[in-house]
Amino acid sequence: MERFTWKARLLPGAKAEYIRRHDEIWPEMTELLNQAGIHNYTIWCVGEELFGYYEAERGVEFASRVQAESPVVDRWNEYMKDVMIMEKDPKTGTHYQLEQVFFHP
Repeated sequence: MERFTWKARLLPGAKAEYIRRHDEIWPEMTELLNQAGIHNYTIWCVGEELFGYYEAERGVEFASRVQAESPVVDRWNEYMKDVMIMEKDPKTGTHYQLEQVFFHP
């Protein structure tokens, strides 16, 4: 199982709305994450910075491709753009991956 991490930034004053939208995540978005083999998806917040982590059971490349090709993800990104700023990697069409510098199993 490969791991993937990303970061983004909340727009000022948008934290409560960001949390509300994730508390009410669309069923079709959850299904898409499952299809992409994404599990143990967690998002943390420090100030206005967001850090996400998930495990990709079929690999990060597969998970990234499924997300990049999905109209559901496109709709979700459009829905979220008024509460956050997320840069995409033009090579994968999804979040930039953070560089791992330490791991303790």
